[in-house]
Amino acid sequence: MTFRRLVLTTALSAAFAGNAYATNGYFTHGYGVKSQGMGGVGVALPQDALAAASNPAGMALIGDRVDVGITWFRPQRGSEISGNIFPGVDGNYEANDSENFFIPEFGYNRRIDDQLTLGVSVYGNGGMNTDYKNGVPLFNGTGARTGVDMAQLFIAPTASWKINENHAVGVAVNLAYQRFEMQGIDNFRLASTAPDRLTNNGHDSSYGAGLHLGWIGKVSDSVTLGAHYQTRTWMSKFDDYKGLFAEQGDFDVPSRYGVGIAFNATPEFTIAFDVERINYSDIDSVGRRSLPNLANGLGSDNGAGFGWQDITVYKLGASYAVNDKFTLRAGYNHGDQPIRSGDTLFNVLAPGVIEDHITLGATWVLPNGGELSFAYMHAFEEDVKGSNSIPPGLPPGFGGGEADLKMRQDSLGIAYGWKF
Repeated sequence: MTFRRLVLTTALSAAFAGNAYATNGYFTHGYGVKSQGMGGVGVALPQDALAAASNPAGMALIGDRVDVGITWFRPQRGSEISGNIFPGVDGNYEANDSENFFIPEFGYNRRIDDQLTLGVSVYGNGGMNTDYKNGVPLFNGTGARTGVDMAQLFIAPTASWKINENHAVGVAVNLAYQRFEMQGIDNFRLASTAPDRLTNNGHDSSYGAGLHLGWIGKVSDSVTLGAHYQTRTWMSKFDDYKGLFAEQGDFDVPSRYGVGIAFNATPEFTIAFDVERINYSDIDSVGRRSLPNLANGLGSDNGAGFGWQDITVYKLGASYAVNDKFTLRAGYNHGDQPIRSGDTLFNVLAPGVIEDHITLGATWVLPNGGELSFAYMHAFEEDVKGSNSIPPGLPPGFGGGEADLKMRQDSLGIAYGWKF
């Protein structure tokens, strides 16, 4: 298979794989199977050709290589409604009619000369999926399926330069694709500026681009530092859902930035730590408060969002080379809670409440020189209790009470990489 065909095949597979990430908000906890086994670190520790997703400068340090992988992802999510005045509304609702998802990844990197390296990383940036098979009564009164399906694919052509033996910089052009579908929220039609573009319109697509900049510097024999900044990714609008998302269907990808450090305690043992900020509040359809803005009309310039806050993410990882053929990895990842207690009603559809993850990973170098890597992630169950989360009263009220959210996750990734 030619390189061009391999990139196209992987990109199309990722686009239609049914991404369902919901870890650090709706962003994945790490990019590339090796990083995922170390809590998601990667700003100062590039390990494979997915490095551009964490820090484009890392591509200058990994050499000529190809990496291909896939991650099985299994979220368990649901909600509870209590204290509502309408009969048959209170209860526990499981959103797991779809619960197994497969997320591909691909990376290619080639040194052009001693300074310049060109490559591409293809990965699922994030996403969200809920699937309430028998609906949620507050959202529709018919028992029809309720839920959301949102996936984001990034294709990141990258150029990186070694300024000298110790420092490198890089830039990636983030070419982004989004796919979205909403089902079963008919009870919000009266609150929408375009009720025929609110729900049950199948999958809609969105395209856009942004930039990602990075630096990595070796400041001593044992310490490497890194920093990166990813701009907002400006996306075309979801026209089929312009009655849902603020600003007539706008759903850009938020900016993020971070710093990292990698410390080689011994030639075999490495510890890495990243701190990253994700600016969800910059995107009105994501960050604007929900209930306080519902009266402005869903889809309007001042329409309600999902009320997500900016979050800071802390990633800690360690790797130990048992010998030249076998490496073990472990990590921990903690992110702030993006969802406020007063915004839980809308987020019955998007309960991205996870805060804490543990990870394990390993790599075997095979006799042919190829690297077979694995990563396991467990995200502990997290709950967010609603507080004044459901508008009281008869329609246009929703009967009052509270909406509580919960989620836990597991994932298992496998990747194969080789140098050429």
